[in-house]
Order: sequence, then C-alpha cells, then structure tokens
Amino acid sequence: MLTPDLPSASAPATALRPHVPDPRQGRADNLRGSALMMLSMAAFICNDTLMKAVTQSLPLYESITIRGGMVLLLMVLVAQGQGGVRLRVPRGDLWPLVLRTAADIVSTVLYLLALRRMALADISAIMQALPLAVTLAAALFFRERLGWRRLLAIGIGFVGVLLILRPGTGAFDRWSAVALAAMLLIVVRDMVTRTFSARLASSSIAFYAALTVMLSGFVLGWAENWRLPTLAEFALLTAAALFLTVGYITAVATMRVGEISFVAPFRYSSLLWAILLGLAVFGDWPDLWTWAGSALVVGAGIYTILREGQLQRRS
Repeated sequence: MLTPDLPSASAPATALRPHVPDPRQGRADNLRGSALMMLSMAAFICNDTLMKAVTQSLPLYESITIRGGMVLLLMVLVAQGQGGVRLRVPRGDLWPLVLRTAADIVSTVLYLLALRRMALADISAIMQALPLAVTLAAALFFRERLGWRRLLAIGIGFVGVLLILRPGTGAFDRWSAVALAAMLLIVVRDMVTRTFSARLASSSIAFYAALTVMLSGFVLGWAENWRLPTLAEFALLTAAALFLTVGYITAVATMRVGEISFVAPFRYSSLLWAILLGLAVFGDWPDLWTWAGSALVVGAGIYTILREGQLQRRS
C-alpha cells in the first residue's frame, strides 16, 4: 500500500501548506475507475455467456463444480500474492457468514438455471434492478435515509422490471420467476455482508463463497449423469473461470479508484454487453418491451446513484 510522503521537521514552511487536490488527477482517476467498471461488467457477462453455452451440453452441476474448482484455485493464487487467505472466522461473524453463504449458493444455482433457458439480455435486464433493490432493502432493514426522489426512482425501476417480466402474459414463465428469486437472494446476501465486522477479511468471505458453491455443485450433481468434458467444453469452463476471477478483482478495484457517483453508473454497461453477446452467440434480440423496461431500470438506477452522490457532497 502506498502512503503519501510526509514533510520532515526540517522541511520549509511551504511544505506544510494544505494539499490542494489536482482536478486533472481526479478526472484521470474517474476515467480509470469507469474503465475498470466496464471491464468488470464485460468479464461477468462473458462468464455468463460461456456458462450458458457450455451447459447446453454439459450437466449444470458438473459445470458449476468444475468452474468452481478453477475459480477457487485462481482466488487462492491471487490471495497468496496479497498475504494469503485467512480462514479463521470471528465468532460473531460465523452465523451471518453461514446465512450469506447459503444465499450465495442458492442464488448462483437459480441464476444459472434461469440463464440456460432465458435470453442473455432478458436475464441481465432483470439483474439491473439489483442496485435499486439493495437501496430499498438498506432503507427498510438498516434505517438508511431515503428521500421521496429516490423512492420514486426505485418505483419507476421496478415498473421497468414488470415490463420486462410481463406477469400474466406468455412472456412470464417459471424461468422469469427463478431469475427474480435469484436477484432477491442476492439482495439478502448483500444485506448480510453489511453486518460483518472489520475483523472478517474480504478474501475470507470470497474464499468460503467459492468453496461452498463448488461443493454444492458436487453434492447436487449426484442426480446428474456426469461425463468427461470434451476439450471444447473444458476450454469454455476454463475461460469462464478466468473471466469470473477478473470480474471479482476488477469489481473490488472499481471501488478504490475515482468517485463512486461517477464510476457506479458504468455498471449498466453490462446490459449492452449482454445484448451484443446474446445476439452474436445465440442470435437473441430483445423485444420492444424489454427495451422499454431496461430503459426505465437503467435510468432509475443512474438517477439513484447520482442523487446519492449529490447528497454525500452536501453533507
């Protein structure tokens, strides 16, 4: 970790003047942060695309297990370069970690089940409502202040989700409900994460999440007829593991570079990646309802982020 140089006792008085931030540096940090965010979103969507492709032929839970083992190995290698993984869990964090891990396992399985059946752009559009749902949940469970403007934006965003899902029509099937359930479980996971003490390292949380998802795939896979993956399938799983690891690392890095209010809206670039890859790989093109709903969800999400940044600057 780099630390700023501090003036010595013999330094001239001019060296003790308050530091004036360089606006050019701030702009550069914002550009780097937005680039990292777009890279992170592209990596996650590439992982989804590869998993959707490989699970068309290879059993789902076998795919989860193999990819999980690869991700676990990659994460351990990355953690070793940062001082290693700390496996000890503080006593007060044990049950929250169990709850978070359970939500992570079930949400991963449900998401991949829905991903096999839904168009990439459709399931990605539903997931774009996640920041809005997390904001609302934080207000309900942690008493975080939420003004009428952001409440209205959240409401508009959820209307967008209803346009995408269209309950009561032929467009809404069980896989749409599965994708929605996966999103809600991710909200639970993120809410529980906020309760952890500072003693529980992020690398430990990520390690246990990767380990348990891999083990759950192995256990659930007993009902499947596993087989040796072909060379092409193994290559797809390897690429998916690499993209997922890159996504995790860059997602953390985005929160450390630039202003969150500037960088966070670029998370919605994932929808563009999903549309392009869905069209290129699977020939899927969103219908008009999905476009309209996505516009409402993305617009509401960006407004909520910008409004939050504005309130933070005022305080």
